[in-house]
Amino acid sequence: MANFNTQNKTSLSRTLRDKHFWRSCLWLGLMSSVLTGCAIMTGSPAPTYPQQKQALPSAVLSQHEDHLSPATVDRLLHRSITYHLGAGDVVSISVYLHPDLSVPQPGMASTGLIGTLVSNDGNIQLPLLGVVHVAGMTTKQLQAHLTTLYARYIIDPKVSVQLQVTHSIRYYLLGQFTKPGLVYSDRPLNVLEAMALGGSVNLAQANLRSAYVVQDGRKLPVNFHRLIVAGDLQQNIPLQTGDTVVVPSVSTMRAYVFGAVVTPGAVPFVNGRLSLLQALSDAGMNVNNLTIARLSEIRIIRSEGATGQFYVVNARRILEGKAAPFYLKSGDIVFVPQTDISSWNQALQLLLPSLQAISAVLNPFVSIKYLTK
Repeated sequence: MANFNTQNKTSLSRTLRDKHFWRSCLWLGLMSSVLTGCAIMTGSPAPTYPQQKQALPSAVLSQHEDHLSPATVDRLLHRSITYHLGAGDVVSISVYLHPDLSVPQPGMASTGLIGTLVSNDGNIQLPLLGVVHVAGMTTKQLQAHLTTLYARYIIDPKVSVQLQVTHSIRYYLLGQFTKPGLVYSDRPLNVLEAMALGGSVNLAQANLRSAYVVQDGRKLPVNFHRLIVAGDLQQNIPLQTGDTVVVPSVSTMRAYVFGAVVTPGAVPFVNGRLSLLQALSDAGMNVNNLTIARLSEIRIIRSEGATGQFYVVNARRILEGKAAPFYLKSGDIVFVPQTDISSWNQALQLLLPSLQAISAVLNPFVSIKYLTK
């Protein structure tokens, strides 16, 4: 019995010592990340120590890039934007050899009339035809439609349609604009032109890496950082009426941690910075799940525009002070596996349910690449 008690005490002592060791490691790792982050934010050099003669090596074990297919990018970003009639537009209608059917009719220019107004219901009023619904049509479609309608009354009608005034083009600008809200235009615009209607962008507070355009209910893979900072005009795509341009604040910056953590989900940045160890700590990484988490094989997906970057990071080396801190970017997805992961395909299969749960806040690359059927 004495030997049994002695063995139990030894085992308990070893367990407590192990827990104290991991708790100390995690605390030291987090403090190292915080100190480094503070040094960078204040502009002062990171603290150095006598035994650290060279910079610590990177914790990144592997890295590769992937891109949306050219066909997908072309379909989403470079498609031709055709104007569709809407409420407030004014169109003129001409029927060859039938001036009485034309709008405006000859001699009415002095009245200031230049056509017929599209009502809030999307209708116009025409001689002989009465009320015609035109909302959502292009001018060519309206021309073909009127030709068919007038053919009931006259032989081989020659109809022409001209858009005189555009009042239905509107865009929604949300976020870090000096004049956010609903804006109107007299012609279709591209991204930069539409943003100019919202005044200037507060770049000091703007999270450009998470900015996006919503079109037809989905986010487009526009890289606002490259557009505004690097001047990449390939990102300056044409917009269609009703599009929303969102430039969020740095206060909304988030990374998303899943896998072997206590509280998976969004982790906020602090003063625009977040290290991998800080994110793990905020997600509930503690002494208990340190033993089941594969910290040496953490997977990170980083995306911007139509490009995704995939990292495998050895966080255990950071925790032990043998590698430099790894800093996350807004929108990063962190996956902490519980078992060995043989490939990225396996990791993505394990991540898929979590990604579907937060699909509304994901960067466009991830949503289009992995969640679009």
